[in-house]
Amino acid sequence: MNTLYRPELLYVDGKFVAGGELLVSPEGLVLELDDQLDRSSVTIVAMPGKALMPGFVNTHSHSFQRLIRGKAESRVVSGRDFWSWRGTMYYAASKLDPQQVYDVARMAFLEMVLAGTTTVGEFHYLHNAMDGKPYDDPNLLGKQVIAAAESVGIRIVLLRTAYLRAGFELPPEPGQSRFYESAKAFLENMTALVKEVSADRPSVHFGVAPHSVRAVPLGELREITAWARANRLPVHMHVAEQVAENAACVREYGSTPVDLLAGEKILGPDFTAVHGVHVTAEEIALLASTETTICSCPTTERNLGDGFVRADEMLAAGIRFALGSDSQAQIDPLEDARELEYHLRLLQQKRAILDQVGGKTLAAHLFDSATANGARALAVPAGTLGPGRLADFITIDLNDSSIAGNSAEDLLSTLVFSMSRSAIRDVVVGGRFILQDQAHPLREEIISRYKEVHEAIWSDAGRRG
Repeated sequence: MNTLYRPELLYVDGKFVAGGELLVSPEGLVLELDDQLDRSSVTIVAMPGKALMPGFVNTHSHSFQRLIRGKAESRVVSGRDFWSWRGTMYYAASKLDPQQVYDVARMAFLEMVLAGTTTVGEFHYLHNAMDGKPYDDPNLLGKQVIAAAESVGIRIVLLRTAYLRAGFELPPEPGQSRFYESAKAFLENMTALVKEVSADRPSVHFGVAPHSVRAVPLGELREITAWARANRLPVHMHVAEQVAENAACVREYGSTPVDLLAGEKILGPDFTAVHGVHVTAEEIALLASTETTICSCPTTERNLGDGFVRADEMLAAGIRFALGSDSQAQIDPLEDARELEYHLRLLQQKRAILDQVGGKTLAAHLFDSATANGARALAVPAGTLGPGRLADFITIDLNDSSIAGNSAEDLLSTLVFSMSRSAIRDVVVGGRFILQDQAHPLREEIISRYKEVHEAIWSDAGRRG
């Protein structure tokens, strides 16, 4: 039987309207609603005091890095920059067995759901056993992450990651031994995983993620990208996150990552460049002309000291932004959204910098970055609630202290800039309640299991602070 949701306010075509209704099929799709609907033939779910809107899309996540939250905030432990921070990350990655990978991923995904996220793009590069050798099933850890997402109820796009080397003219890095595969093995394993999982698990989707220009040489990058496009899968890649990354690319190829990818015709509507912090005006034009999406991860980029993305210039050029939680330093999609604007305010000492850029309001730009643009980047029909789209949505309590006193006209701006996670009441994925009145059925178990893993990994406090 179809279900008719009747919130106090419904987000439709970029604004909140009173008296709106959302019709959802048993298969979890949004249906066309017309005046001829026989309301006696549907299940009606009244939602007084709530607003209903699309769920957030987390376009870039490394779930296992939830384990290092708070562990790398000291120079004594993790050094002064991104490159030394990786030592803490490698330590955590080296210690996780398959069950622990599952338990840590569930913790990260639960926190995402509690923050209103309905889809996660998991940039997954933890492949091998602790000794660096493949498991008997080389997709074991990928399957553990998928199982974690299914347990929590979040929709997942597993962006299986190719990680072939430490970098240009660098020897293998011991801390990366669980990441490495050959291009041949990567494509074989990717093919097997998609074939095995896709058929009967509608909340699981796939994409291809060559890690970066430093981790995937150009010849293999061409091969992997061609395979992805032949199989109509989105391609995601770290691009221009660090100045040193750009410099190494220039030494190896005589051009920056953006110039290289543009020349190779790897950029495109199906390509998402993660970070894109250190780019020139000319490179922004290249990204725009190829319809490449930028996935910014502001809470991680500020945590790692990466720098500020040039959102004003990129939006003016017509580039779409998506958002990700990346290293899980913080999991809050609206905080990532508002930081796109706030970082620019600090740099320019002005306000409302992104307002009306490209003819859209500031709040609309940021909300689309947290929803529709991420869904597009992941090739998932979510992020909006039109007919035929996935019924992935959240409700918010209009009386929550963080947004109380709003009106339909200013609610979007109010929630984008002020809403706390406490306002999120329900999370629905594919027409099924994952969070209902802030209750998740596995919450206590997931947190308990995660605490056990955390204690086991970090019990050697003398080594890692």
